[in-house]
Amino acid sequence: MKRLMILIGAASIAGSALMLSGCLPLAATGIVAGALAANDRRTLGAQTEDTSIEFKAGARLRDAMRFPGGISVTSYNRRVLLTGQVGSAEDRRMAEQIVSKIDNVRSVENALQVAGQPALTASASDATVSAGVKAALLENSETHATAVKVVTEAGVVYLMGIASRKEADRVAHVASRVRGVQKVVAVFEIVSDEELARILKGQSESR
Repeated sequence: MKRLMILIGAASIAGSALMLSGCLPLAATGIVAGALAANDRRTLGAQTEDTSIEFKAGARLRDAMRFPGGISVTSYNRRVLLTGQVGSAEDRRMAEQIVSKIDNVRSVENALQVAGQPALTASASDATVSAGVKAALLENSETHATAVKVVTEAGVVYLMGIASRKEADRVAHVASRVRGVQKVVAVFEIVSDEELARILKGQSESR
């Protein structure tokens, strides 16, 4: 079954956001980390490869770019998201080209902003917004928060994961209602309901 990438832009709706405490006990943190790993829809090999891709991308960008500290690299199932700021349109193109040449990278979603261009102003810190989105997904009985990776840059929330189209739309809607979210960009790998069921079955059998 062919998998498709979708890009969904949605204006946020102001709403109440649940905030996650930054002072969780170590035991609770370990439980959360374990839950994330157990519910990850990627294969173990893909998770390992994503870590490798992020490391290689960071190293190569540091070697080639003038302002590497302004670029964040997130890989999910070998699909890479670039966020942050660069000095010029040429730097933006160069960053994408560098990352796209890394072994096993399937695609690159270039969300880098050129410094000085008009941009959305975040009404809250990105970390707080990400925490609020995660909390909202956890609270909603129809979304699977542990299967979604949330990346926030200047109030713009990027959602990554493997999902059905209906599930992706639902997650994007929930995220759009969180306080501080300026825009939602859902970069999901869309699979059919049947393929998602196979993924979840394999995930359950491997536990």
